[in-house]
This record gives sequence, C-alpha cells and structure tokens, in this order.
Amino acid sequence: MLNISLCKRLVLGLTLASAATLASAEVAVIVNPKSATGSMTAEQVSAIFLGKVGTLPSGATAAMADQPEGSPVYEQFYGKVTGKTGAQVKAAWSRLTFSGKATPPKPLASSAEVKKFVAANPDAIGYIEKSAVDGTVKSVLVAD
Repeated sequence: MLNISLCKRLVLGLTLASAATLASAEVAVIVNPKSATGSMTAEQVSAIFLGKVGTLPSGATAAMADQPEGSPVYEQFYGKVTGKTGAQVKAAWSRLTFSGKATPPKPLASSAEVKKFVAANPDAIGYIEKSAVDGTVKSVLVAD
C-alpha cells in the first residue's frame, strides 16, 4: 500500500511540474523576415492585438494571426502581453467588431499555421512558442 501511495504522489508531482513548465513557456511575437519592423515593445504589440492600432511600426497595415481561443499559447500571450484574460479579449473584440472599428485577428488552428501565415505574408504578425521560431519568421518580442 505504501508503494501505491508513493506512486500516486510521484505521478501527481510530475503532472504539476509539467503543467508549470507549460505555463511558463516563452511566447515569441513574430513577423515576416522581410518586414521592416525590428523589435517591438509589449505596448506596441498589445495595441495591435487589441485593435487600438492597425499598423506595424514600419507603417504597414498589420495582418494579425491568432492562435485557437483558449489554447495555452493564446492565454499566455494575452495574459503576458496585454494583461487581459481570453474572455476579456473576446469581449473587447466583440465590441470593436460590432461597432465596425476594427477587424479581429485571423484565427488559425495551431502555431505551425500561424508561422506558415506569417512566413507567407510580408505584413503579418502573430505569436508562437519561442521554441518554434526558425528562419522562416523573425521574432520581434519574447514574452516570458
């Protein structure tokens, strides 16, 4: 019986450690490598992804790519960069869309799809796990 209890504790500990690692993963904001945009501040990225500004620092109209709502990278990005929860972001975009003031980011199915979209569009901006950044995209901000 002692061994079963010990195994349960070990499994629980490993599960919690894995969740903590996932929760603390770094998120990279990415643009097309041909973009004139260099580095960006969290405030600049937040303004774009919350519909307050429609252009990149280079002056190009931003083509935003979003992760699936509720996914870990979605929650981490909005929490770390904008300081808002997914529900708050959804509510803000509902108001902006209803009033016709802005168009929400293009929802894509995964980080791989976001990276592919950004790599193919010179004015695109998106976010993925930092570990997924490669030469097909350029990181302009890392939120950890």
